[in-house]
Amino acid sequence: MNKADCFHLGYIAKLHGFKGEVSLFLDVTNPEDYRTLDALFIELNGQLTPFFITSIKLKNKGFASIKLEGIDSEDDARILLRKNVYLPASILPELGDKNFYDHEIVNFQVEDSNHGNIGKVIQVIDLAANPLIQIDKDGKELLLPLQEGVIQKVDRKNNKLFVTAPPGLVELYLN
Repeated sequence: MNKADCFHLGYIAKLHGFKGEVSLFLDVTNPEDYRTLDALFIELNGQLTPFFITSIKLKNKGFASIKLEGIDSEDDARILLRKNVYLPASILPELGDKNFYDHEIVNFQVEDSNHGNIGKVIQVIDLAANPLIQIDKDGKELLLPLQEGVIQKVDRKNNKLFVTAPPGLVELYLN
């Protein structure tokens, strides 16, 4: 599996017990969507290595304890610590023209309805109380809140995100 065809699901945070179980941090908006996973890819030595899941139990705060086939001891599990975990992007359902997965809009150009191009998406900062889109405009940072009515359209074909920024926000950052 090629990393370009995948999305980052999270990382192996710590050991969980002594029979090879690990604690997976699910770096996603809704961890509940992944409660029935049967396989995943872990990045080992720069390669995505497939692992089958024999059990998965969701915990709180985005963590899940998982047992992987062939990982039967603490020593086996220790090599997985702090490793990134991926899933094929093809398993994600297609979203409408106003919704997006955080990873898919990175490097999209952002077009504001009042100011035109306001830069390129660097990342989505997924804060529970106030998620933000971090945008770079010629070396200046702009943080756009992901509140109701901001996203107008996601143009995946042309890698553009059309938005209407809250009044005064763009001027605050770019002037």
